[in-house]
Amino acid sequence: MKSLHFITRFPSISLNLCFIFITLCPSLISSQTCEKLCGDQKLKYPFGSGQGCGDPRFQKFVTCDRAQKKLMLNTHTGTYTITSIDYTNLTIYIQDPSMSTCSSSQPSKGFGLDWDAPLTFLDSNVFALLDCSIASSPLYTSRTSLNGNGTNSTTAGSGNIVPLCDRESGPICSLLYSCPTISRLNLPISTCCIYTPLDLGPAYEIDLQKLECSSYASIYSFNGKDSNPQGWKYGIGLKYRFSVKNDFPSACSICEKSNGVCGYTGTYNAFICSCVGGVNSTSDCYASASMRNDGQKILPWHMRTWLASSLTLFLTGVLF
Repeated sequence: MKSLHFITRFPSISLNLCFIFITLCPSLISSQTCEKLCGDQKLKYPFGSGQGCGDPRFQKFVTCDRAQKKLMLNTHTGTYTITSIDYTNLTIYIQDPSMSTCSSSQPSKGFGLDWDAPLTFLDSNVFALLDCSIASSPLYTSRTSLNGNGTNSTTAGSGNIVPLCDRESGPICSLLYSCPTISRLNLPISTCCIYTPLDLGPAYEIDLQKLECSSYASIYSFNGKDSNPQGWKYGIGLKYRFSVKNDFPSACSICEKSNGVCGYTGTYNAFICSCVGGVNSTSDCYASASMRNDGQKILPWHMRTWLASSLTLFLTGVLF
């Protein structure tokens, strides 16, 4: 009778309690997990679909644009579409929309990596700086010297080491001038080929304004067509690392084998294994909650038990 008296006397409180219970339950039941796809791009460690997914070091650099359904690389020079990921060779390939190719030549500001990004240029990447000013570009006006390892370089007036363009043995630049769009650039030929990304300096920066070049092309594969630039693969290849030792974490390997997605949580970014049904595990997903037949995610049993018990004790204390 006491509980009936309470409900009769305080109907608004009772309704509010029911409303809170109904409101909280669906939000818990429909809790999201880390996803395995971004559009049609497969996601595996160290990349993730959102906050708390993948490796926290990559979170601000590689993100999933849900509106465009594309995986994107973010640097201080812009945002670039990741076209593919080679998980075996730890390489991502990106496209710079302002970069020139054999079929398109356009002005560009260049490309650069953030200093703290866990990424480096692919060794096989070839960069061609296009339409550079022979009169004033540091690539041409600096004095030539011979450095310690026997290769040529130029020393700019500011004291910075700037790579000397390959003017003799490399056919890539001359082949690029067989492309109609590039052949329309200023003559005489003022294209500079750089074969080693390290030549860009410790900042891994292609600063075209500083180098006084109007654009650049980047080739990461000749695709078996060394003499035909129309068949080359244009884009930028970037290597990534898991850690200093570059070992794939064993905990993450176990998680992925159990149909989970590697992620992190908490102040210290502790490892978690994100499982189907919105369950986070510290090991694997073999014992996690499964999906209901209608596809709705359910709470793990211990969460359901805790929620029901807590609500029961709360109502018992209030009503009696």
